[in-house]
Amino acid sequence: MDAEFWHTRWQRGETGFHKAGINPLLSRWWPRLALTAGATVLVPLCGKSLDMLWLRSQGHQVIGAELARAALEAFISEHQLALTWQQLGSFAVATGDGFELHCGDFFDLAGAQLGGVTAVYDRAALIALPPAMRGAYVQHMRSVLPPGWKMLLVTLDYPQAQRPGPPFSVPDAEVKALFRGCLIELLDEQDVLSEHAVFAAQGMQSLVERVYLVRDAAESPGAAQS
Repeated sequence: MDAEFWHTRWQRGETGFHKAGINPLLSRWWPRLALTAGATVLVPLCGKSLDMLWLRSQGHQVIGAELARAALEAFISEHQLALTWQQLGSFAVATGDGFELHCGDFFDLAGAQLGGVTAVYDRAALIALPPAMRGAYVQHMRSVLPPGWKMLLVTLDYPQAQRPGPPFSVPDAEVKALFRGCLIELLDEQDVLSEHAVFAAQGMQSLVERVYLVRDAAESPGAAQS
């Protein structure tokens, strides 16, 4: 998978991964992060997710990172946001209304751009990446985030041989390996295949959705889970 794959998906409107409403798992479990008012939240590979609007409604400053400018422009237009574009290094950045949307390669993000980030919301980033890219994604994110970050992570787990990704299957064991050294708490685990008729029609026999609270070990020295 390369950048052109995602550009093509957005240009063709092949965005079945985009949800037409707020993810109920976000509103249910976000309070567990216990963030302070006005905390800055990073949403990697954000697309035009409505979850960013919900996070903003909770008083957060929202930083989105997305490869496809068409997705960000759709988000801005559909919600009539007063954002202004400017070029900052390798990123085109739209700012305003409590949003800072970075259009470019996530792997080009630097710590200076994320210095104020307290938390991360990942519903569709990790599972959008094939196995060969997931380790690099997590490693880069951990290297550029300031100490003490927290993450609400949503994954899917199913027999990968039953369908090609994306979204890809990310088993529980892989989450623990990717975030080794972090504090990892499983908040929710449900088989949601009955809610996804398209996947069931493709022959899938199970589809487990998990929600994790992942915390940088710097928040609680000596308490890391491996």
